[in-house]
Amino acid sequence: MKISEMRERTIEELIEEILNVRKMLFDLKIKKSTYKLENTAEFSKLRSQISRMKTVIREKQLNKQ
Repeated sequence: MKISEMRERTIEELIEEILNVRKMLFDLKIKKSTYKLENTAEFSKLRSQISRMKTVIREKQLNKQ
């Protein structure tokens, strides 16, 4: 998801998406521990996506004030 798409969403939608991405991250950790994970770059992609969503949430909170 691009940052422009994130900015169009509401805070609640972004929080829900963060929870979904965290679940995906957890699933990747399980796959890694069972040696079934092929692409380890997914970890950094998902963590970056979470941080971008948190940044957009913070921007929205500051704009409301």
